[in-house]
Amino acid sequence: VMDPTVQYIGDIKALKETDLYRVRGVEGVDWAVPMYYGTIQARLHNGVIQTCILIGVDDATLIGAPPIMVQGKPIDLRIDGGVIVDQVGAATKLSTDSKKYGHIPLQIGDRMELNDNRAVVVGVCSVSRTFQSQPVLYTTYSQATLWVPSQRKLLSFVLAHSKPGSDPDVVAQNITATTGLAAYSKHQLQALTLRYYMRYTGIFVNFGVAIILGFIIGTAIAGQTLYNFTMDNLAYFGIFKAMGADNALLAKMVLLQALFVSGIGWGIGMGATALFGLLSANSEISFCMPLWLYISSAFSILLISTATAFVSIRRVVYVDPAIVFRGG
Repeated sequence: VMDPTVQYIGDIKALKETDLYRVRGVEGVDWAVPMYYGTIQARLHNGVIQTCILIGVDDATLIGAPPIMVQGKPIDLRIDGGVIVDQVGAATKLSTDSKKYGHIPLQIGDRMELNDNRAVVVGVCSVSRTFQSQPVLYTTYSQATLWVPSQRKLLSFVLAHSKPGSDPDVVAQNITATTGLAAYSKHQLQALTLRYYMRYTGIFVNFGVAIILGFIIGTAIAGQTLYNFTMDNLAYFGIFKAMGADNALLAKMVLLQALFVSGIGWGIGMGATALFGLLSANSEISFCMPLWLYISSAFSILLISTATAFVSIRRVVYVDPAIVFRGG
C-alpha cells in the first residue's frame, strides 16, 4: 500500500502514520505493518562513504525481512543497532582493502556509521540486485526512522495481507476506496516499475535500436547464406526440373531447407542463452527470459527465414533445365 502518485518502487512518497491504522481497519485486511524504504550514507571504518538502500521492517513481526539468510538470523535485527547486509554489497562496495590481508568483505560483527549513528552487522542475506547495484541494509522500522534525517512523514509503505478466503484483488480495491491509497500486489508493483523504466528512460530506445539492427543484420546474413547455398546447388535444382519437378515442389524444398536450418539455429541460440542465464543468475548481468520472449524470438526467426527463402526461390523458379546438359 502506497501513495497513489508513486510511479515505481524507488519513487518514495511518505505516508502518514495514521494511514497504517486506516489500512488495518479496511474490511478483508488480516494484518498490516509499516515499512521504511530510503537511502542513507554509510561510513566504513576506513573512512569510505557509500550510499546504501535502507529498509526498515516491522519490529514485532519482522515482516519484510530478507527470506534468504547466508549468515545470521532475521531475529538478530532486534539487537541494538543491528543491520543485515546483502551478500553482494558486503563483498563489493562495502568491503575494504588491506595491504596485509587483501580484499576483506563486510562480515558479522563489523561496525559502520549510518548518519553518525553506530550500526553493527548481525547478518548477511541474499536479495535481488537493485537497479543501480547499491548495497542493501535491513534493520527494524523504529531503528531506521531514528537513523534517517527527521521528517514529518517517514512511513514509506504499508505491507498488508488479506484474510483467508478473501479475494486479494477485492481487498486491494477496498483499501483504495476506503483510504484513497494505492494497493498493489508484488507482480503489479513490478509491472508498474517496469512500465516506468520503459517509458521514461532510454532503456526501451537503446534495446529497441539494438533489436532492430540485429533483425536487419540477421536477415542480411541469413539471406546471403541461403542464397549462396542455392546458387552452389543450382545445377541440382536444374536436374530436378529436368526430371519433371514443378516450381511449387522446388519452392517447397528451398523453404523446408530454410526452416530446418533456422530451427536448428534457434534451438542452439536459445539453449546457449538459457545456459548463460543459468550461469550468470547471481551476477551483475543476470536477466529475465520470460516465455513470451522465447515465442517472439521463434516468430522472428520464422519471419526472417521465410523472407530470405523467397529470395532464393525466385532464383530457383527461373533456372533453366538445360543447365544440366551444358555441364553446370
